[in-house]
Amino acid sequence: MYCPSCGQPTFSPQSEKSFQCSQCDFTFFQNTASAVLAVIRCQDEILVATRAREPGKGMWDFPGGFVDHDESLEQALHRELQEELNFQPAPDKANYFGSYPNTYVYKNVEYKTCDAFFAVDLANKPELTAGDDVAGVAWVKITELAPEKFAFASVKKALALYLAK
Repeated sequence: MYCPSCGQPTFSPQSEKSFQCSQCDFTFFQNTASAVLAVIRCQDEILVATRAREPGKGMWDFPGGFVDHDESLEQALHRELQEELNFQPAPDKANYFGSYPNTYVYKNVEYKTCDAFFAVDLANKPELTAGDDVAGVAWVKITELAPEKFAFASVKKALALYLAK
């Protein structure tokens, strides 16, 4: 491979997550991307989003997305909920409850992520509008949630953790 720094064909993997150039000593680290998702509950129902894009197009997911540079998990969660649902929970209503690693394959590139999950408990259902990356949203009774309909293993694990509480 060619080095992105000096352009020489001397760029090679050093480990599972790093590459180094033997010519100029440039090192590149491929780190895990952070993502946030919200399990939004109102009484005996949980909000599920239908994915509008690959990976997992047409499957269920929890609303959320990737954390941007210089953004906290909480800031990312609120931004993503605004983008995907046109919804902002009160800051004290989103409570972190766990994280799981995930593999996200997009356009034949495998990205490793760490998905952080937040619980949002609401007394009343807000008006929601499916936005960025969301084909639709639905309130599903907890007893009718089907893990096999969710796109990602991390989400299935988080759902199990959430329901075990």
